[in-house]
Amino acid sequence: MTKLLFIWYKRSKGILEGGGQCSMRNFNSLCEIVGADNIVSFYVHDEYKEKSILDYLCGAVFFLFNYFYGLSPRRLRKLLEDAYQYDYIFIDRSVFGLIAKKLKLSGYNGKVITHFHNVESVYFDALLPKWLPGRSVLLHAVNKNDEYACRYSDEIIVLNNRDKSILCQKYAPSCRITSIPIALSDRFDEEQINVVQTRKCPICLFFGSYFTPNNQGILWFVDNVLPHVNIEMKIVGKGMDKLKADSPKLQSIDVVSDAPDLSPYLNEADIIVLPIFSGSGMKVKTCEALMYGKNILGTKEAFEGYDLDFQKLGGLCNNAEEFIMRINDFVDNPRPHFNTYARQMFVKNYSHEAVKQLFVDFLK
Repeated sequence: MTKLLFIWYKRSKGILEGGGQCSMRNFNSLCEIVGADNIVSFYVHDEYKEKSILDYLCGAVFFLFNYFYGLSPRRLRKLLEDAYQYDYIFIDRSVFGLIAKKLKLSGYNGKVITHFHNVESVYFDALLPKWLPGRSVLLHAVNKNDEYACRYSDEIIVLNNRDKSILCQKYAPSCRITSIPIALSDRFDEEQINVVQTRKCPICLFFGSYFTPNNQGILWFVDNVLPHVNIEMKIVGKGMDKLKADSPKLQSIDVVSDAPDLSPYLNEADIIVLPIFSGSGMKVKTCEALMYGKNILGTKEAFEGYDLDFQKLGGLCNNAEEFIMRINDFVDNPRPHFNTYARQMFVKNYSHEAVKQLFVDFLK
């Protein structure tokens, strides 16, 4: 009987962000394949535990030895003691590449699989401010963990071919890397399909958590696009009240923070706008917009890893002029509020059921 140990970043509570949703996709897929009773979870970081000053100081020291995101020598020893009873070790984030290294060097003979949510060295380089004290130490630890993941894992999963190409160039041209795109369990209620046309003053929704690329993108949109179009702008996302509090330009915009359910806002919106200009991996918000059958205007980065006809979807917009032109076209030429093509692409390529077979192939 196959036994699998699934290594999570943390035991989450509340609203799952994009990375958490991808982790849950991985876990649920594996549960369906090998059986939930045959999977054991190992949490590197417990969100419910209050951290002391000593915990933070120890964590800072551990970074120097490439222990990342709450991983410690004690937790790693515990994991290595338990590892031999499992046929597979699934490491859900490449920032724990050190685990793959220690497993293989300790003689573990099972199969180690590491999932790259992003090329983390690229992701954190864009995420961390240039002025941040210790930035070089953090980036070195991230880079080494990506390297360890590639060198010591038996199999690598990435979300798109761009990440695969970067990993091959930087770390391991010969390692086994498979692209499995982001996918979500279908939460859309088709009884909510709205057969009306988009409004003459369309509701444009940006949704995403308080996070540097999201913050930069929406503030850019408000500065460069919003003054030139006739729309009703809404922003919904975990922690976005912080962005509104720090940004006078958002005071007149409807910002909803920590909404327990995004579906009312997604169902209401005429257009989803995704002005994302940096990052790695794939954007979960794009997948959610497809699930709900939305008209989407997004940048190349927002659509990275997706195989879509942008004309049918809404439009590819990489600068202010393109966003303005596409939005004005919606204003002048209303079209169906529900985008059937977007919904079809989700069901066919980016739903949980569509990608589950790829995980089956992985465990053969």
